[in-house]
Amino acid sequence: MSGAPSAGRIAALRQLQKVERGFDRAFGAAANPWRHLGALGFFLFWVVAASGIYLYVFFDTSVEGAYSSVDALTRGQWYAGGVMRSLHRYASDAFVIVVALHLVKEFLHRRYAGFRWFSWLTGVPLVWFLFASGIGGYWLVWDELAQFIAIATTEWLDWLDLFGAPLARNFLTAENVSSRFFTLLVFLHIGIPLALLLGMFIHVQRVSQPDTNPARALGWGTFAALLALSLAVPAVSMEPADLAVMPQRLEFDWFYLFAYPFVYSWSPAAVWALAGAATAVLAALPLLACGRAATVARVDVNNCNGCARCFADCPYAAVIMQPRAGGRPGQQHAVVIPALCASCGICAGACPSSTPFRSNEQLTTGIDMPQFTVNRLRAQLEGALARLDGERRIVVFGCDCAAAVGKLEAPDVAVFSLLCTGQLPPSFVEYALRSGADGIFVTGCRSGDCQYRFGNTLTRERLERKREPHLRGNVAAQRVRIAWYSAGEEAALNHELERFHAALKALPRSGPARPSRRKRMPA
Repeated sequence: MSGAPSAGRIAALRQLQKVERGFDRAFGAAANPWRHLGALGFFLFWVVAASGIYLYVFFDTSVEGAYSSVDALTRGQWYAGGVMRSLHRYASDAFVIVVALHLVKEFLHRRYAGFRWFSWLTGVPLVWFLFASGIGGYWLVWDELAQFIAIATTEWLDWLDLFGAPLARNFLTAENVSSRFFTLLVFLHIGIPLALLLGMFIHVQRVSQPDTNPARALGWGTFAALLALSLAVPAVSMEPADLAVMPQRLEFDWFYLFAYPFVYSWSPAAVWALAGAATAVLAALPLLACGRAATVARVDVNNCNGCARCFADCPYAAVIMQPRAGGRPGQQHAVVIPALCASCGICAGACPSSTPFRSNEQLTTGIDMPQFTVNRLRAQLEGALARLDGERRIVVFGCDCAAAVGKLEAPDVAVFSLLCTGQLPPSFVEYALRSGADGIFVTGCRSGDCQYRFGNTLTRERLERKREPHLRGNVAAQRVRIAWYSAGEEAALNHELERFHAALKALPRSGPARPSRRKRMPA
């Protein structure tokens, strides 16, 4: 499989981004479900779990009482039990939708390759756990739909010939179904979701500060929508199961049960083959993805002061702190785990030694990216500032993963595209302004759309003096413009730059016309 994205994938990504931007305009980035599918998945799990606990309190595990207890809860206690059952049903369906969209979105962004292989691979078995959890819940109702599912499932499993006697024999007559069967179902319906929850937390183990809690607006909005649906269209049981009669008409839940008609229209073997092939392809994607190996961040122990800012800001826990050999007690230095490094440069932007004001001729920082060092950025910035000419001179810092900034280059505009906007040390903003720039324009991926998760958030916090290292207070806020535009929004980016250029005309010229060329002392 080629490392380059296909035309079809690019087209699909463009359409997805249009949808995401539409939701941004309607709800804002924080409440946009497309940008927080993982957090929404965790939220829906807890809704399902809470409503399930309530239903379990009133559930009768006997073969005679299973159906009647659920039906009594639905009709006799519609204001609480009925609502809880409907919430349980619709939140479970929404969980399937969110997981499917999350999988598709991650696939389109190729977030299964390289350092992301662990999160992708641990997510594959969660799909099986999810469907097993939901299907088991339908069995417990023991109505006509549950009867169909029980027979179809056992016939599907019998094709594997793993259990000796056919499982479907247990549903030939009503006498074969005992209360012990429902006790086993309850055990599975509790145990499998617990395994799913454990798998979900393993899934995010290599992600620093995982997005597992949606914003209040998104969480409450989702809950309100589920509650409204539960009141408008309550979930109810079909007729009680009767193994002597074949159900003729079923109210199907296609989110969980879409595969069952194929067991009969095709064959159990064909459905197993399709499910196995789909699972194998998903699991093999990290191996099939061919691409250039990521360049790992490099630590210079002599310039690392052990401040742990790179450790705190790394989105993928690729930086750890270790005791410094021969140092004072408690003195540490950063260490990069190559297998986890995303090659984003956020650590370099967090390092206090990544300042262009240092007098070293060769600027060596505590942690840096070999393919685009802070020293190289400083040299390019000085060269660009020396060439800038115009009434108002602007320096643009952009991102390789966001809206392309290359076409913004002009006689009065110098452009720098970083690995990620988070790679920008705040001191470069002040340095550029002191060296002749009239304004600094910082751009990158939209909120919730950062290729490396936190690049835009960390940059904003640093420039707004809410996070270390922060922009110093002597920098005028009106000379710094922050605007987020994802790939494909180049026209909007250009318009925003024009607005910033017009705003700068109302301000006096800033700093010397050219950067200082004083000789630096050797390191």
